[in-house]
Amino acid sequence: MPQTSVVFSGILGPGGSGQVQPGMGERGSGAGDLIFQDGRLVSGSLEALMEHLVPTVDYYPDATPPLTSPALAMRAMPPAGWAFSATRSPHSSAGLHPAGLWVVLGHKRTFIFTFLLTSRVFMPPHDLLARVGQICLEQRQQLEPGPEKAKLKSFSAKIVQLLKEWTEAFPYDFQDEKALGELKAIAYRVTQCDEENGTVKKAITQMIQSLLLSLAARSQLQELREKLRPPAVDKGPVLKAKPPAAQKDILGVCCDPLVLAQQLTHIELERVSSIHPEDLMQIISHTDSLDNHRPGPSEPVTCLTLQCRGDVAKTYSLEAYDSWFNCLSMLVATEVCRVVKKKHRTRMLEFFIDVAPGMNLSPVARLKKTWSKVKTAKFDVLEHHMDPSSNFCNYRTALQGATQRSQTANSSREKIVIPVFNLFVKDIYFLHKIHTNHLPNGHINFKKFWEISRQIHEFMTWTQVECPFEKDKKIQSYLLTAPIYSEEALFIASFESEGPENHMEKDSWKALRTTLLHRA
Repeated sequence: MPQTSVVFSGILGPGGSGQVQPGMGERGSGAGDLIFQDGRLVSGSLEALMEHLVPTVDYYPDATPPLTSPALAMRAMPPAGWAFSATRSPHSSAGLHPAGLWVVLGHKRTFIFTFLLTSRVFMPPHDLLARVGQICLEQRQQLEPGPEKAKLKSFSAKIVQLLKEWTEAFPYDFQDEKALGELKAIAYRVTQCDEENGTVKKAITQMIQSLLLSLAARSQLQELREKLRPPAVDKGPVLKAKPPAAQKDILGVCCDPLVLAQQLTHIELERVSSIHPEDLMQIISHTDSLDNHRPGPSEPVTCLTLQCRGDVAKTYSLEAYDSWFNCLSMLVATEVCRVVKKKHRTRMLEFFIDVAPGMNLSPVARLKKTWSKVKTAKFDVLEHHMDPSSNFCNYRTALQGATQRSQTANSSREKIVIPVFNLFVKDIYFLHKIHTNHLPNGHINFKKFWEISRQIHEFMTWTQVECPFEKDKKIQSYLLTAPIYSEEALFIASFESEGPENHMEKDSWKALRTTLLHRA
């Protein structure tokens, strides 16, 4: 199972000397409870970090870059099966995120973004917002007796800017009625100093309007995908042991692996684009509640595991992406296993080797006679890159090269990098599990959260590239709606193509046929 392979003792551990942050104006008792190393915030109490988030007249949360390491830059992965056919398989991207998110997620991963993202490990967003409101009120009360209204207006403008960054980077935090109520309460307080139609009031109005539009758009997208999703009891289109003889296959719709890869890339990144930073934090924000259900060595750490940890609605985007990848694998296996003639089955395998997962599913992998006729050179290269030894070292090296090329590329094709999502999830999961949230002195280990923020930021950046390929509705429709076999039906079709070769397979084949007859 891939785990975070680099030892972080010098990067994320509690060792090393630190300096206490000097005072930044009027602050509470926790203001000096922040530790910096080489100008970077590395630890602090939760109260001090919350106070550090809130601006004053003279201060706005800094853009201190997180600790980075070339070794840690290899934490996420290239696409599942596609990245290594660079000359044949395209890379694309889905729709852009709100512009404000990318201001926050620019080259400097700010303290604001990192703390807003990772603080949900310790408290829900609406509680953090309530505390921000309290600190704002305390700051305002200190300014109100003063004769200079300009200072009060300057402070109010900075608070509005903080809220604007929050609502643009994490709009879904405000779908919670408590959080939306806290936001409106803070907005009311900071606008009291502003004249009618003043700049602060206008900024607040625009911010809330944009927030409501973002929430509505996300809700509509989720509703649309729910309508397109098959009923949960089916877990995919209902399958028969054999499809109708006249049913077309993928080669009847698209005979060029390059074109198919382009359409797969469109679909892939449309789903990746619906994953937001706070969705990824669900991987770890509920992980401590799952101590009684820790994934074993062979159990994948995916969004489906997360359903036992918390609100399923919060993991919807992760679940949708996971479901898409599983359906694609099953579609590939269906296309291969349902072909009756070995010659045609061989052609189907060679076609899919270039572009899609599913080759390693048991019903496909067991077709030894078919595989003996397949030219496996490309598949051997792919298996080399997917070799799990040394924590997927080959794969990570390939990703590092793809990432470096994307940063300097002029071609939109070369700019696109898609991680292998399950490996990315595992890296985040183990980074959280291996490194403690708190240091021995009780401080939050903010080095750890800088690194989590860096990895999530990098993932989100990869979804920003425009897809250069033209959509083919006919091919996409087939990929999304073609009937697929259940696992049982796949084994039946596989055994009908190539009979069982050992006692275990013979017993499985007999049991499957009995089950099928009883259902009929």
